[in-house]
Amino acid sequence: MPVNPSFWSGKSVFLTGHTGFKGSWLGFWLSAMGARVTGYALEPPTDPALFPSLFEAAGLRERLHRSEIADIRDRGRLEAVLSAAHPDIVIHMAAQPLVRRSYRDPVETYATNVMGTVHLLDAVRRVDSVRVVVNVTSDKCYENREWVWGYRENEPMGGHDPYSSSKGCAELVTAAFRQSFFPPGARPVALVSGRAGNVVGGGDWAEDRLVPDLIRAFLDRRPAVVRNRHATRPWQHVLDPLHGYLMLAEAAWTEPATHAEGWNFGPAEGSARPVHWLADRLASLWGDGAAWIDDSGPAGPHENRFLALDCSKARQRLGWAPRWDLAETLARTVDWYRACSQGGDIPALMSAQLLAFNAAQPAD
Repeated sequence: MPVNPSFWSGKSVFLTGHTGFKGSWLGFWLSAMGARVTGYALEPPTDPALFPSLFEAAGLRERLHRSEIADIRDRGRLEAVLSAAHPDIVIHMAAQPLVRRSYRDPVETYATNVMGTVHLLDAVRRVDSVRVVVNVTSDKCYENREWVWGYRENEPMGGHDPYSSSKGCAELVTAAFRQSFFPPGARPVALVSGRAGNVVGGGDWAEDRLVPDLIRAFLDRRPAVVRNRHATRPWQHVLDPLHGYLMLAEAAWTEPATHAEGWNFGPAEGSARPVHWLADRLASLWGDGAAWIDDSGPAGPHENRFLALDCSKARQRLGWAPRWDLAETLARTVDWYRACSQGGDIPALMSAQLLAFNAAQPAD
């Protein structure tokens, strides 16, 4: 089932994290459908020695109704901007999203991912226009037992590292606010959460992520250094979970009582591949002598070896399914980075990829 552009046309949407990778793609998609988007996030992560951030490359400053550069930890400013936006729908994506950085700065990670969520949900209580809140967390919110099967939405929250733990905490905060302040039959606010995993796609320049690390090395014509080569991840294109979040918001708007809960949006079956497989495939697609080497140094901080999601609930109750398989995902990702390196028209490319994605059939 596709996203309904007529639903979003004219809707006021408050989007946190709009300058990040996922947030920029979502802001671009929402603005293309005619939504009135107010963004709230830190400065876009731009490396002047490389390329503009996705936020800048996509021209989002001009496309959004308002772009507020501010910290989710600034409670007073957040509440003021949210109140001024008078949104119909809130999508919360602002986060410290990196596992290894969470080891270096756990206080920042918990302050952003847990208390930032508390600040936002508490502010929603005082803005009477809000009908739906989508809190985007992570597949890493689950207590990972290294199972070979997917985690369902009713599995326990957990997390070995500070990042994963903070996302489990954010889910617990969401459940507590739902039960305490937005229960069925009270104020009609549907508070939902969306959980997705390792997303890839054009425009991600984050540190300590496999695809950006590979692309940076390919552009520099040097071998990429890869860690945890045998770790298996369920890879998916960024548009697939964003599609799920948008479908969930639409459904929660119409039937809040039956959708106010957590939802998984994982990749197509067969998309779970080890790191070395993905590195080989991207090097082959890039060509031009692209290569990588195994990092055989001392073991780094703990990272999960395997984690997958069971998305049967979203398939059955929302009619959602991933649209791009892993081959299509990687081809579209390489297309984006190659166009960027050649000075291509990034907004036109993103529009074309959105059009192709919306026209695609389910991948499995």
